[in-house]
Amino acid sequence: NWQKKLKTKQKQKLYLNYLMLTIFVLYVCVFTLQEEMDTIPMVSSLLSSLANYSNLPQGSKEHEEAENNEGSRKKPVQAPRMGTLMGVYLPCLQNILGVILFLRMTWMVGIGGVIEAFIIVLMCCSTTMLTAISMSAIATNGVVPAGGAYYMISRSLGPEFGGAVGICFYLGTTFAGAMYILGCIEILLVYIVPQAAVFKMEGLEGAEAEAAMLNNMRVYGTLVLSFMAIVVFVGVKYVNKLALVFLACVICSILAVYAGVIKTAFEPPVFPVCVLGNRTLVWKGFDVCAKVIERENATVTTKLWRLFCDSEFLNATCDSYFTNNNITEIQGIPGMMSGILRGKYSHKMTFYILYIQCIYIYIYIYTYIYIYIVLLFGSCIEGTVLRDKYFVLTACICESGILIASLDNVAPILSMFFLMCYMFVNLACAVQTLLRTPNWRPRFKFYHWTLSFLGMSLCLSLMFICSWYYAIVAMGIAGCIYKYIEFRGAEKEWGDGIRGLSLSAARFALMRLEEGPPHTKNWRPQILVLVSMDSELNVEQPRLLSLTNQLKAGKGLTIVGTALEGTYLENHPQGQQAEQSLRKLMEAEKVKGFCQVVISSNMRDATSHLVQAGGLGGLLHNTVLACWPRNWKQAEDHQSWRNFIELVRETTAASKALLVPKNISAFPSNGERFTEGHIDVWWIVHDGGMLMLLPFLLRQHKVWRKCKMRIFTVAQMDDNSIQMKKDLTTFLYHLRIDAAVEVVEMHDSDISAYTYEKTLMMEQRSQILKQINLTKTEREREVQHSPSNPAAVTTQLSVTEEPAASSKEEKPEEEEQLIHDQSTNPPTPATPQSPSAEAETPGTAVQMTWTEAKCDGEQAKPIGATTPEAIKDLFNMKPNQSNLRRMHTALRLNEVIIKKSQEARLVLLNMPGPPKNRTGDENYMEFMEVLTEGLNRVLLVRGGGREVITIYS
Repeated sequence: NWQKKLKTKQKQKLYLNYLMLTIFVLYVCVFTLQEEMDTIPMVSSLLSSLANYSNLPQGSKEHEEAENNEGSRKKPVQAPRMGTLMGVYLPCLQNILGVILFLRMTWMVGIGGVIEAFIIVLMCCSTTMLTAISMSAIATNGVVPAGGAYYMISRSLGPEFGGAVGICFYLGTTFAGAMYILGCIEILLVYIVPQAAVFKMEGLEGAEAEAAMLNNMRVYGTLVLSFMAIVVFVGVKYVNKLALVFLACVICSILAVYAGVIKTAFEPPVFPVCVLGNRTLVWKGFDVCAKVIERENATVTTKLWRLFCDSEFLNATCDSYFTNNNITEIQGIPGMMSGILRGKYSHKMTFYILYIQCIYIYIYIYTYIYIYIVLLFGSCIEGTVLRDKYFVLTACICESGILIASLDNVAPILSMFFLMCYMFVNLACAVQTLLRTPNWRPRFKFYHWTLSFLGMSLCLSLMFICSWYYAIVAMGIAGCIYKYIEFRGAEKEWGDGIRGLSLSAARFALMRLEEGPPHTKNWRPQILVLVSMDSELNVEQPRLLSLTNQLKAGKGLTIVGTALEGTYLENHPQGQQAEQSLRKLMEAEKVKGFCQVVISSNMRDATSHLVQAGGLGGLLHNTVLACWPRNWKQAEDHQSWRNFIELVRETTAASKALLVPKNISAFPSNGERFTEGHIDVWWIVHDGGMLMLLPFLLRQHKVWRKCKMRIFTVAQMDDNSIQMKKDLTTFLYHLRIDAAVEVVEMHDSDISAYTYEKTLMMEQRSQILKQINLTKTEREREVQHSPSNPAAVTTQLSVTEEPAASSKEEKPEEEEQLIHDQSTNPPTPATPQSPSAEAETPGTAVQMTWTEAKCDGEQAKPIGATTPEAIKDLFNMKPNQSNLRRMHTALRLNEVIIKKSQEARLVLLNMPGPPKNRTGDENYMEFMEVLTEGLNRVLLVRGGGREVITIYS
């Protein structure tokens, strides 16, 4: 028993532990998911929102609540709906059976003939049928709220197309209201109560009668529109309750038309036609179809005689055709006309066919009163926004259509807008079908993209067939609205088909783009702009983006990148903030491109990632734009200029061009204008033509447009300067570049004491820091407290410099000359001269290059072996001859550049490469400072190793 009790207690404890563990797990799950509840909805709430979905817009709901005085505190009771048949099909049927069918169908048959009229009706019905198929496919591809065609087009083709077509559809519907009002007035004044005309037409003929009719249309149309506006302002829901009554009127009208056709088939009306020779005459202005008649044994001329003769007497002078031909009266063909009648006689024919029964006319009036009420104010002015804000605007637009006063002139206007809407519905379906996007899953399966394109083609053809000038005006209005929405920008991105089309086109173009280097004729600067951010994540060099914008004539890719130090998980918000700051600055500087932020543990790796991973496929950057390290001598952290030198090495290894603006703060903004000045190019080493292409691109911008371009090249003692100038001028002519050419001769001169002292101070500084083996902090402190010497350039060095190693010569292939022995023919893109081929021996060529010097005895010494004798030897040392020559070249070239280009707006220089060994990095920075000293704006250019400009077409 006690064993059983023990087992029972153990089981109870085990169950209790299981229960506590379950509670703990549930608590952890709830606590974990609590943070995500605000952003990720539960399945139950999602299903509930879908089940209770209503396509009634929020504005309409609020308007209904205001009308029922229920407000937002009490949920309105939803009234029973009319269903698909009574609420959708029959109202659409009422809209289809419009004024054109009743007033102009018989006229069209009489003018064109049966076959021609049938073809016209077939084209129109085919257009609406194909549009209905496309609309069914779009409507069944997800839930479509209120908005109709506008919603479908905007979500399929984008807000620009949706807004343009939606506004045009609104204008078309408004003019449709004017057309229905004019149709109602025409029936009233022509067929029912002609004596009700304000401007009497009796006794008037030609233009006077037509003007009186148009004035009557304007007066009565304005009165009817005012009455309808009052009805709409009060509310149209009571009119909608009489929908069945008005639908019955429409059906009775159609039955009356068929009854009239059947009656005329059994009892044809007398339909005389007066013919003069082989020409029909209009029964207007005369009552007898004859030239003369016998009356009381006398021959009397008729009214027809007086129309063609100058008097009523028999000896009057008459028209020759009237004199030579006889007048006969024949019986016209009732019913379906042959199509030979033209002009105003069709109006008489229409009168006979439509004058069937009085009951048809009365029903017809009531039909149109309902149709224009529902169409104008039920479709155009629906919802709170349109009813309240744009009520007067809509009425004014409708009044402008009424002031036209002619049904035949108003109908083409609304036809253009409606056909444009139908065309874009078909286009939306075709685009969605061809793109095959994952979201395109319509339940309506009886569609095809060819049918949509056929419907779109029919719509476009009918627009120009009806009225080509109205079609152009409608497209112009839609284009202006499109560009306005595109300029202002849409507030939301709806995932429309045009953006999907852009993605597909971009993918297709990238797949076709070769991954290798492009042809020289297609080369353009694809720029990667490297900027730095301050502590508040703002760009430190905004003028760098101004320079990028001024190079936009290259029509290439632009990527603005920055690097942040840290880990991605911890600094992800800072990365997003930096990206927003870049986008704002790019928008302010009007730089069209992309921005990229890289977060890495150190800045060196982040910059390297940007250089390596920028671009996509064959669309890669080929040029890097980065600033010269500002105040690199006084910087507390040496890593900034070391990173810059590593960037130069990486771009060289990747065969990418490098642009380094010096004194970037002095560069002009996009709002500045240079009215005069020069852009000077110092072409010392052939780099593929970058130095000549960049000024050409800059001069396309309004900032540099009025600056002239000058190209300087350097000649040595054994060069023919005159021939070099001629060859360079010819070369620029073939390149289609307008620039002045000047050849500068640099003679070999003795090394001055100033040059000797500057080189010696640079090397002594480096050797002292190496010998005493100071720590980094101590070296920086020592540099900061060093005495200033006006004859020397104080450099802040943190690594050792090569010692004087005259026993070993530097390898020529490791050097890149700044000045070459150029032949009489300048290098051309077809035959570029390589630096190694042009290099002279170290003793004869004027060079500017920085490479590794081989350390012999000093390298073998212990690091800490510093004695007073060794320090004494440092002050007795002589400068390295290679460094001395390079400093001499830099100073001489700087003197020449300042003499020629000190007043230039911009100076472009070849940028030599850094030494392969990093022990000479400090000297490289110092030499570059000496080379550009005294110049305001300098753009250092280092080519990517390939031709970028060609003389061939």
